[in-house]
Amino acid sequence: MSHDEEHIMSTSEKLVRMANQIADFFHSKPREEGIAGVAEHINKFWEPRMRRQLFEMLEGGTENFNELVVAASAKIKRPITPAEADLKLGLKPFPADVAASQK
Repeated sequence: MSHDEEHIMSTSEKLVRMANQIADFFHSKPREEGIAGVAEHINKFWEPRMRRQLFEMLEGGTENFNELVVAASAKIKRPITPAEADLKLGLKPFPADVAASQK
């Protein structure tokens, strides 16, 4: 892939690509170990915003994802929304955060 092609790739496409690359690495392991490895890697190294977007994409369909990513999604920590974080801190959430979390 040339630098120009990579530059125009969307954030969603990049996340799918990264998740699938992680899964490709773990395909050489026994299935359960591979699933655990994908989930552990994403839990350790992906920030909540990335994991939130991953779940949004998976909910929209799994056809672009390696099957190990789909299987590992049950073990990946689902981050709370910004509105939920505000409520946990005893703060009033911003209306835009509430609206976004209800999508």
